[in-house]
Amino acid sequence: MIDVHTHYVPNGWPDLSNEAGPDAPWLRVDSESDAMIMMGSREFRGVQASCWDADVRLADMDADGVDVQVVSPTPAFFHYGRSGGEAAKISSIFNDLALRIVDPAPDRLIPFCQVPLQDTDAACRELDRCVANGHRGVEIGNHIGDLDLDSAGVVTFLQHCASLDVPVFVHPWDMASTPRSNRWMAQWLTGMPAETHLSILALILGGVFDRIDDRLKICFAHGGGSFAFWLGRFENAWHQRHDVIGTSLYPPSHYIGRFSVDSVVFDERALRLLVDTVGAGNVMVGSDYPYPLGERPAGAVVRKSDFLSAGQRDLISRGNAERFLGLRQRSVISAATAVRQSMSASADGLGVRAGNVTPTL
Repeated sequence: MIDVHTHYVPNGWPDLSNEAGPDAPWLRVDSESDAMIMMGSREFRGVQASCWDADVRLADMDADGVDVQVVSPTPAFFHYGRSGGEAAKISSIFNDLALRIVDPAPDRLIPFCQVPLQDTDAACRELDRCVANGHRGVEIGNHIGDLDLDSAGVVTFLQHCASLDVPVFVHPWDMASTPRSNRWMAQWLTGMPAETHLSILALILGGVFDRIDDRLKICFAHGGGSFAFWLGRFENAWHQRHDVIGTSLYPPSHYIGRFSVDSVVFDERALRLLVDTVGAGNVMVGSDYPYPLGERPAGAVVRKSDFLSAGQRDLISRGNAERFLGLRQRSVISAATAVRQSMSASADGLGVRAGNVTPTL
């Protein structure tokens, strides 16, 4: 099983007050295994060693039957509201620390970077730097202030990702704070699904899928939010009020297959609707590990859902993620390299030039 939705927090980082001001994030270490993310003097979220300790993470993966995890930033550290230069500095610090976290198990822990998305040039530069250093993808927030994923700068960045074959994971963040949404964790329970739905709409109605390279590999967290449940309403509105929302070349359902979603919906009925709507080929296991609103064991609903065929379960558990992450290509390349090295060694022993031999995979 491959889990495409997990997060990390380093066990400390340099002082960010110059870049992020008096509310800069820092980590208050309470014990060897417990810490508190602080935003200036305000407590934000308690975290445990599973956020930064590869051994703890790997033990939990083994317990859950997870072979590979994508390890992505915690969105609280995006800092899209700062200047591009300040956010670039913050991104580089966290991206370099992420590589240390995954270093003990490079075959099982796949790092995704963050970028200063509010500054397109800086975002592209940081992505290039991170890919060169070993990051395999990028996690982005679903909006920058009032700008959604169809804004010109974000579209340019997504095109850059497509050109490099770098997968993109979209995570909701910075939900609206109101007296109504500040109760009961409602920002997480209603705001996150709505934010994700809105940003999928932006890619469709904003015409992004009509003009961006179809090589773009983009996945949305939390089952795509409320998109699957409301696709029918969305489709009806496109036809009935085309004068208002007919901004895409085709009806919304046409774009199914242009994006993926994770499986962390917690309920077999919700997973069935998700698979029926977007297709088994566009769903990947996600857990939101190690946070308490995540699914443990990872992939539990996928494993127990009897409506899935064996082939569908294999796709959702691993096959789709292999394609998304480029693991199949990497395994083929590794196999080809191993064959060539083996044949080269044999050829050397026989006095034959290895370049004259073409391995068959």
